[in-house]
Amino acid sequence: MDAHGLVVRDHPAPLPEGPATTAEALTAGVRDHPDREALVHGDPLDGGEALTYAELDARVTAAAGGLTALGIRPGDRVACSLPNRVALVEAFLATQRLGAVWLGINTNLTADEVAWTLDDSEVNLLVTTDDRADSLRGPALDRRAAARHLLVVDPTNGSGSWADLVDAGHPAPTTDVDPQAPAAIAYTSGTTGRPKGAVHSQHNLLWPGISSRRSYPSVPGERHGTALALTILNMLVLGPLWAYLRGTTAVLVERTDAVGFAAEVRTQRINRVTLVPTIAHDLVAHPDVHRDDLTTLTQTIIGAGHSPSVLRDAWEAKFGTRAIVGYGLTEAPTGVTREHVSRPMRPDGAGYPLEPVRVVIVDDEDQPLPDGDTGEICLAPVTHGPWAGVWTPMLGYLGRPDATAEALRGGVLHTGDLGFLDEHGQLVIRGRRTEMILRGGANVYPAEVERVVLDHPGVREVAVLGLVDDRLGEVVAAGLVAEPGPWADGDPDLLVNDVRSFCQERLACYKVPDQMLVLDRFPRNTMGKVIKGDLAPAFE
Repeated sequence: MDAHGLVVRDHPAPLPEGPATTAEALTAGVRDHPDREALVHGDPLDGGEALTYAELDARVTAAAGGLTALGIRPGDRVACSLPNRVALVEAFLATQRLGAVWLGINTNLTADEVAWTLDDSEVNLLVTTDDRADSLRGPALDRRAAARHLLVVDPTNGSGSWADLVDAGHPAPTTDVDPQAPAAIAYTSGTTGRPKGAVHSQHNLLWPGISSRRSYPSVPGERHGTALALTILNMLVLGPLWAYLRGTTAVLVERTDAVGFAAEVRTQRINRVTLVPTIAHDLVAHPDVHRDDLTTLTQTIIGAGHSPSVLRDAWEAKFGTRAIVGYGLTEAPTGVTREHVSRPMRPDGAGYPLEPVRVVIVDDEDQPLPDGDTGEICLAPVTHGPWAGVWTPMLGYLGRPDATAEALRGGVLHTGDLGFLDEHGQLVIRGRRTEMILRGGANVYPAEVERVVLDHPGVREVAVLGLVDDRLGEVVAAGLVAEPGPWADGDPDLLVNDVRSFCQERLACYKVPDQMLVLDRFPRNTMGKVIKGDLAPAFE
């Protein structure tokens, strides 16, 4: 491992098709169709932006030159906390050309959460909005390295110091990018209550788009929509980067409400999109969204959460197409299994392994289990065919060598999830060892929420768990045991309301418990551990 606790990986088998790095993601498009739209946001006639492959490439080159003028070098960390805008895509591609390391920061995080992330990842530069920058000034930012290089973007028109940097036309350096070096960080679960930074190489980020060329050939005039936040690394990989590796158009969808989203699909003629169950549920349920609104969609993927078969059936009944599901995780990165309409499916199925990936189910001793037996889901590269030995998981967790060694032990990626492979080879998920909650497509980690709730003076004990929800997939629930004294003797609703306000000041909105109950005690096993499965019925 290197000094950051990451794997120094021997070069795996090369990708069966180019490019070899994300730095070259636009190369084929510029060569083959420079005038084709590459990136669209909104209506260009009404304040939106549309860039061709040639135009986007020129701006990314200028951005790379500007970052270099600021002192950004290979291995430096560049963070971005923006809504889905052209500047975000420019910044991502520019960091990749420099061999720098990208980090997306969710715009919903509180200033304290952002400050911790900036420290943990040792960010050198932050690209964000004026409002976000103002919220971070003072203890959250002033003494941090990122404060020395802070670039802002006005989300209403794209102006600001980022645009000034790009327009300055600084010459871009020629950088020999190592495809196996750290390229991007995505924060995921932490058993100590803090997230861990999963680090990926440029090699890792390429395989979803390249493998999709054969699995899901592009359609004429293909336009790939992205409505989910591009600060999530997986959405950059499955959105713009995926489109550029296919030579198609990436469309940044502004609205996620049912009527607004449907209108953008219709006016932008979007063909492919990835949704969370919440958006899919709202599209199905809204009376003002009709089949004709989504007729251009040839592929809809519902991921990032529990997707009940009743939702998929309702989608097909209303829109006349099949919304497919899959399974994936940040450490992979992105999806590793996907439903195939031409192969047998089951209501609880999570799809079949994608071409580069092999799914292995192991027992508690890491020994492979036969089909049908439930164990931990592990991932490895396939051993035969054009993708043999190509797929690689993350390089590890930043600054956490023990967690890296645990996750990558035995030469496979241990997901922490439980499941089995059925007789047809499709994956069935049975649960999550990590207890991660997927609320409306956003990851919520109980340990992180519990850490905050326990800081409240009225809470003696807390147990956070996920409850199934038809719209959001899961919601966050918290059982509370009050501290003896006034809080325990008073109205339980007062404690619940006070804890909710306490959490709202310290956690992103989607992490604040949706349901809370004050209980006398928690159900526990003989070792004293809270049995969260036995706690769930109390919320019914």
